[in-house]
Amino acid sequence: MPVLLDTTQAGPTSEVHAANCVTVGLINNMPDAALQATERQFTDLIRASAHNTVVRFLLYRIPEIPRGEAARRDMAGRYRDIAELWDARLDGLIVTGNEPRTPDLKAEPYWDPFARLIDWARQHTTSTIWSCLAAHAAVLQSDGIKRRALSRKLSGVFDCVPVASHPILRGVALPLRVPHSRGNDLPEQALKAAGYRILTRSAATGVDMFARHEPSFHLFMQGHPEYAADTLLREYRRDIGRYLRGERADYPAMPQGYFGGEALDRIEAFRKRAKADRRGDLLRSFPMRTLEAGLANDWQPSAVAIYE
Repeated sequence: MPVLLDTTQAGPTSEVHAANCVTVGLINNMPDAALQATERQFTDLIRASAHNTVVRFLLYRIPEIPRGEAARRDMAGRYRDIAELWDARLDGLIVTGNEPRTPDLKAEPYWDPFARLIDWARQHTTSTIWSCLAAHAAVLQSDGIKRRALSRKLSGVFDCVPVASHPILRGVALPLRVPHSRGNDLPEQALKAAGYRILTRSAATGVDMFARHEPSFHLFMQGHPEYAADTLLREYRRDIGRYLRGERADYPAMPQGYFGGEALDRIEAFRKRAKADRRGDLLRSFPMRTLEAGLANDWQPSAVAIYE
Protein backbone atom coordinates (compact mmCIF):
# COMPACT_ATOMS: atom_id res chain seq x y z
CA MET A 1 0.00 0.00 0.00
CA PRO A 2 1.21 3.55 -0.65
CA VAL A 3 2.59 6.14 1.72
CA LEU A 4 1.04 9.52 0.95
CA LEU A 5 3.54 12.19 1.99
CA ASP A 6 1.30 15.15 2.81
CA THR A 7 3.24 18.42 2.70
CA THR A 8 0.24 20.73 2.35
CA GLN A 9 0.43 23.77 4.59
CA ALA A 10 -3.16 25.00 4.67
CA GLY A 11 -5.44 24.54 7.65
CA PRO A 12 -5.64 21.85 10.34
CA THR A 13 -4.94 18.20 9.71
CA SER A 14 -7.99 16.47 8.30
CA GLU A 15 -8.90 12.98 9.40
CA VAL A 16 -8.70 9.85 7.29
CA HIS A 17 -11.90 7.81 7.49
CA ALA A 18 -11.31 4.25 6.27
CA ALA A 19 -10.57 0.92 7.89
CA ASN A 20 -7.28 0.53 6.05
CA CYS A 21 -6.02 4.15 6.36
CA VAL A 22 -3.96 5.69 9.13
CA THR A 23 -2.28 9.06 9.69
CA VAL A 24 1.27 9.04 11.04
CA GLY A 25 3.34 12.07 12.01
CA LEU A 26 7.14 12.32 11.97
CA ILE A 27 8.78 14.99 14.12
CA ASN A 28 12.20 15.14 12.51
CA ASN A 29 14.68 16.74 14.91
CA MET A 30 17.87 15.49 13.29
CA PRO A 31 20.71 17.89 12.41
CA ASP A 32 20.71 19.50 8.98
CA ALA A 33 23.20 17.05 7.47
CA ALA A 34 21.02 14.07 8.40
CA LEU A 35 17.61 15.68 7.94
CA GLN A 36 16.69 14.40 4.48
CA ALA A 37 18.28 10.99 5.02
CA THR A 38 16.25 10.52 8.22
CA GLU A 39 13.03 11.54 6.47
CA ARG A 40 13.78 9.06 3.69
CA GLN A 41 14.66 6.23 6.10
CA PHE A 42 11.40 6.49 8.02
CA THR A 43 9.32 6.96 4.87
CA ASP A 44 10.86 3.85 3.32
CA LEU A 45 10.39 1.86 6.53
CA ILE A 46 6.72 2.86 6.83
CA ARG A 47 6.16 2.01 3.17
CA ALA A 48 7.73 -1.43 3.58
CA SER A 49 5.64 -2.10 6.69
CA ALA A 50 2.24 -0.95 5.41
CA HIS A 51 1.24 -4.03 3.44
CA ASN A 52 -2.53 -3.60 3.77
CA THR A 53 -2.70 0.00 4.96
CA VAL A 54 -2.65 3.38 3.27
CA VAL A 55 -0.50 5.71 5.36
CA ARG A 56 -0.86 9.48 5.30
CA PHE A 57 2.54 10.71 6.45
CA LEU A 58 2.90 14.20 7.95
CA LEU A 59 6.18 15.98 8.68
CA TYR A 60 6.63 18.29 11.69
CA ARG A 61 9.44 20.57 12.86
CA ILE A 62 10.36 22.22 16.15
CA PRO A 63 11.36 25.82 15.28
CA GLU A 64 13.67 26.12 18.31
CA ILE A 65 16.09 23.53 16.92
CA PRO A 66 19.00 25.51 15.38
CA ARG A 67 19.04 25.23 11.58
CA GLY A 68 21.05 26.60 8.71
CA GLU A 69 19.34 28.76 6.10
CA ALA A 70 19.10 25.98 3.49
CA ALA A 71 17.45 23.56 5.91
CA ARG A 72 15.02 26.23 7.11
CA ARG A 73 13.94 26.96 3.53
CA ASP A 74 13.48 23.26 2.77
CA MET A 75 11.47 22.56 5.91
CA ALA A 76 9.32 25.69 5.54
CA GLY A 77 7.97 24.32 2.28
CA ARG A 78 7.26 20.78 3.45
CA TYR A 79 7.13 20.60 7.25
CA ARG A 80 4.32 21.71 9.55
CA ASP A 81 5.16 23.74 12.63
CA ILE A 82 4.80 21.68 15.79
CA ALA A 83 2.15 24.19 16.95
CA GLU A 84 -0.18 22.53 14.42
CA LEU A 85 0.23 19.22 16.21
CA TRP A 86 -1.70 20.22 19.33
CA ASP A 87 -5.05 20.16 17.48
CA ALA A 88 -4.19 17.29 15.14
CA ARG A 89 -5.63 13.78 15.31
CA LEU A 90 -2.94 11.22 14.52
CA ASP A 91 -2.97 7.44 14.70
CA GLY A 92 0.77 7.25 15.25
CA LEU A 93 3.69 9.53 15.99
CA ILE A 94 7.44 9.08 15.49
CA VAL A 95 9.86 11.43 17.27
CA THR A 96 13.54 11.44 16.35
CA GLY A 97 16.49 12.52 18.43
CA ASN A 98 19.12 15.15 17.76
CA GLU A 99 22.87 15.38 18.22
CA PRO A 100 23.23 16.63 21.84
CA ARG A 101 24.86 19.99 22.40
CA THR A 102 24.97 19.94 26.22
CA PRO A 103 25.36 17.26 28.92
CA ASP A 104 21.99 18.34 30.36
CA LEU A 105 19.02 17.77 28.06
CA LYS A 106 17.05 20.48 29.83
CA ALA A 107 19.70 22.98 28.68
CA GLU A 108 19.08 22.20 25.01
CA PRO A 109 17.58 25.18 23.12
CA TYR A 110 14.52 23.14 22.14
CA TRP A 111 13.77 21.64 25.56
CA ASP A 112 10.57 23.59 26.38
CA PRO A 113 8.61 22.62 23.22
CA PHE A 114 10.05 19.12 23.42
CA ALA A 115 8.80 18.75 27.00
CA ARG A 116 5.37 19.98 25.95
CA LEU A 117 5.36 17.42 23.14
CA ILE A 118 6.15 14.61 25.58
CA ASP A 119 3.30 15.62 27.89
CA TRP A 120 0.91 16.01 24.95
CA ALA A 121 1.74 12.62 23.43
CA ARG A 122 0.84 10.76 26.63
CA GLN A 123 -2.81 11.74 26.25
CA HIS A 124 -3.33 12.47 22.56
CA THR A 125 -1.77 9.62 20.58
CA THR A 126 -2.67 6.00 20.00
CA SER A 127 0.98 5.02 19.75
CA THR A 128 4.29 6.89 19.75
CA ILE A 129 7.83 5.82 18.93
CA TRP A 130 10.63 7.73 20.68
CA SER A 131 13.99 7.30 18.95
CA CYS A 132 17.36 7.53 20.75
CA LEU A 133 17.75 11.02 22.30
CA ALA A 134 13.97 11.45 22.09
CA ALA A 135 13.62 8.36 24.30
CA HIS A 136 16.07 9.88 26.79
CA ALA A 137 14.13 13.15 26.82
CA ALA A 138 10.78 11.37 27.25
CA VAL A 139 11.76 9.42 30.36
CA LEU A 140 13.47 12.48 31.82
CA GLN A 141 10.34 14.61 31.41
CA SER A 142 7.89 11.89 32.48
CA ASP A 143 9.78 10.24 35.34
CA GLY A 144 12.93 12.23 36.04
CA ILE A 145 15.17 9.39 34.80
CA LYS A 146 18.48 10.90 33.75
CA ARG A 147 20.65 9.46 31.02
CA ARG A 148 24.28 8.74 31.88
CA ALA A 149 27.31 9.40 29.72
CA LEU A 150 29.17 6.39 28.33
CA SER A 151 32.95 6.24 28.55
CA ARG A 152 33.06 6.18 24.75
CA LYS A 153 30.52 6.37 21.94
CA LEU A 154 28.52 3.19 21.36
CA SER A 155 28.47 2.61 17.62
CA GLY A 156 27.79 -0.51 15.59
CA VAL A 157 25.27 -3.23 14.85
CA PHE A 158 24.50 -5.48 17.81
CA ASP A 159 22.60 -8.71 18.42
CA CYS A 160 19.80 -8.07 20.92
CA VAL A 161 17.51 -10.64 22.51
CA PRO A 162 13.97 -10.40 23.92
CA VAL A 163 13.59 -10.28 27.69
CA ALA A 164 9.78 -10.08 27.64
CA SER A 165 6.98 -11.40 25.47
CA HIS A 166 5.21 -8.64 23.55
CA PRO A 167 3.16 -8.40 20.31
CA ILE A 168 5.62 -5.83 18.92
CA LEU A 169 8.19 -8.63 18.64
CA ARG A 170 5.94 -11.01 16.72
CA GLY A 171 7.60 -12.06 13.48
CA VAL A 172 10.98 -10.59 14.43
CA ALA A 173 13.93 -12.84 13.60
CA LEU A 174 16.23 -13.57 16.51
CA PRO A 175 18.72 -12.44 17.52
CA LEU A 176 17.48 -8.96 16.67
CA ARG A 177 20.17 -7.04 14.77
CA VAL A 178 20.02 -3.34 15.70
CA PRO A 179 22.28 -0.38 14.83
CA HIS A 180 23.19 1.83 17.80
CA SER A 181 24.90 5.21 17.70
CA ARG A 182 24.97 7.17 20.96
CA GLY A 183 27.14 8.58 23.70
CA ASN A 184 24.63 8.10 26.53
CA ASP A 185 22.63 5.33 28.13
CA LEU A 186 19.62 4.82 30.39
CA PRO A 187 19.87 2.82 33.67
CA GLU A 188 17.83 -0.37 33.32
CA GLN A 189 16.85 -0.63 36.99
CA ALA A 190 15.53 2.94 37.03
CA LEU A 191 13.37 2.19 33.99
CA LYS A 192 11.94 -0.94 35.59
CA ALA A 193 11.26 0.89 38.85
CA ALA A 194 9.30 3.54 36.96
CA GLY A 195 7.08 0.92 35.30
CA TYR A 196 8.71 0.59 31.90
CA ARG A 197 8.75 -2.87 30.35
CA ILE A 198 12.13 -3.88 28.97
CA LEU A 199 11.61 -5.67 25.66
CA THR A 200 15.09 -6.26 24.20
CA ARG A 201 18.65 -5.82 25.37
CA SER A 202 22.21 -7.06 24.93
CA ALA A 203 25.34 -7.15 27.06
CA ALA A 204 26.97 -4.57 24.76
CA THR A 205 24.09 -2.09 24.45
CA GLY A 206 22.23 -2.57 27.71
CA VAL A 207 18.55 -1.76 27.13
CA ASP A 208 17.60 -1.68 23.45
CA MET A 209 13.79 -1.32 23.30
CA PHE A 210 11.35 -0.70 26.15
CA ALA A 211 7.68 0.22 26.36
CA ARG A 212 4.84 1.52 28.49
CA HIS A 213 1.09 2.13 28.16
CA GLU A 214 0.22 5.52 29.68
CA PRO A 215 -2.63 5.29 28.51
CA SER A 216 -1.50 5.16 24.87
CA PHE A 217 1.25 2.81 23.73
CA HIS A 218 4.78 4.23 23.80
CA LEU A 219 7.75 2.38 22.32
CA PHE A 220 11.22 3.66 23.22
CA MET A 221 14.27 2.78 21.13
CA GLN A 222 17.86 3.47 22.11
CA GLY A 223 18.89 1.97 18.78
CA HIS A 224 18.14 2.88 15.18
CA PRO A 225 16.40 0.07 13.25
CA GLU A 226 15.42 2.68 10.63
CA TYR A 227 19.07 3.24 9.61
CA ALA A 228 20.07 2.61 6.01
CA ALA A 229 23.00 0.32 5.27
CA ASP A 230 25.47 3.21 4.98
CA THR A 231 24.29 5.45 7.86
CA LEU A 232 26.85 4.26 10.41
CA LEU A 233 29.58 4.59 7.77
CA ARG A 234 28.61 8.20 7.10
CA GLU A 235 28.60 8.98 10.82
CA TYR A 236 32.01 7.33 11.18
CA ARG A 237 33.39 9.40 8.29
CA ARG A 238 31.90 12.56 9.84
CA ASP A 239 33.62 11.82 13.16
CA ILE A 240 36.93 11.11 11.40
CA GLY A 241 36.60 14.48 9.68
CA ARG A 242 36.13 16.17 13.04
CA TYR A 243 39.31 14.50 14.27
CA LEU A 244 41.29 15.54 11.20
CA ARG A 245 40.12 19.15 11.57
CA GLY A 246 41.05 19.21 15.25
CA GLU A 247 37.44 19.40 16.45
CA ARG A 248 37.88 16.31 18.62
CA ALA A 249 40.96 15.00 20.40
CA ASP A 250 40.64 11.26 19.81
CA TYR A 251 40.34 9.23 16.63
CA PRO A 252 36.84 7.67 16.56
CA ALA A 253 36.41 3.98 17.21
CA MET A 254 35.22 1.88 14.29
CA PRO A 255 31.54 0.77 14.48
CA GLN A 256 31.34 -2.72 15.95
CA GLY A 257 29.85 -5.70 14.09
CA TYR A 258 29.48 -3.64 10.92
CA PHE A 259 32.50 -4.03 8.66
CA GLY A 260 34.15 -7.24 7.58
CA GLY A 261 36.74 -8.73 5.26
CA GLU A 262 38.99 -6.37 3.33
CA ALA A 263 37.12 -3.35 4.69
CA LEU A 264 38.81 -3.82 8.06
CA ASP A 265 42.26 -3.64 6.44
CA ARG A 266 41.36 -0.46 4.53
CA ILE A 267 39.95 1.19 7.65
CA GLU A 268 43.04 0.37 9.69
CA ALA A 269 45.33 1.62 6.93
CA PHE A 270 43.48 4.95 6.80
CA ARG A 271 43.55 5.25 10.59
CA LYS A 272 47.33 4.86 10.64
CA ARG A 273 47.71 7.41 7.88
CA ALA A 274 45.41 9.89 9.66
CA LYS A 275 47.28 9.53 12.95
CA ALA A 276 50.60 10.13 11.22
CA ASP A 277 49.44 12.99 8.95
CA ARG A 278 46.54 14.77 10.64
CA ARG A 279 45.02 17.38 8.30
CA GLY A 280 41.50 18.18 7.18
CA ASP A 281 41.93 17.60 3.44
CA LEU A 282 43.01 13.99 4.08
CA LEU A 283 39.33 13.09 4.40
CA ARG A 284 39.02 13.25 0.62
CA SER A 285 41.02 10.03 0.40
CA PHE A 286 38.80 8.13 2.83
CA PRO A 287 37.74 4.93 0.94
CA MET A 288 34.02 5.72 1.09
CA ARG A 289 32.86 4.03 -2.12
CA THR A 290 34.84 0.87 -1.47
CA LEU A 291 33.42 0.56 2.04
CA GLU A 292 29.86 1.28 0.88
CA ALA A 293 30.05 -1.54 -1.63
CA GLY A 294 30.57 -4.11 1.11
CA LEU A 295 27.64 -3.09 3.33
CA ALA A 296 24.30 -4.87 3.65
CA ASN A 297 21.19 -3.84 5.59
CA ASP A 298 20.71 -7.16 7.35
CA TRP A 299 18.57 -5.59 10.10
CA GLN A 300 15.85 -4.31 7.74
CA PRO A 301 13.56 -7.40 7.94
CA SER A 302 13.38 -7.09 11.72
CA ALA A 303 12.80 -3.33 11.50
CA VAL A 304 9.90 -3.91 9.09
CA ALA A 305 8.40 -6.54 11.39
CA ILE A 306 8.48 -4.11 14.34
CA TYR A 307 6.87 -1.28 12.38
CA GLU A 308 4.17 -3.56 10.96
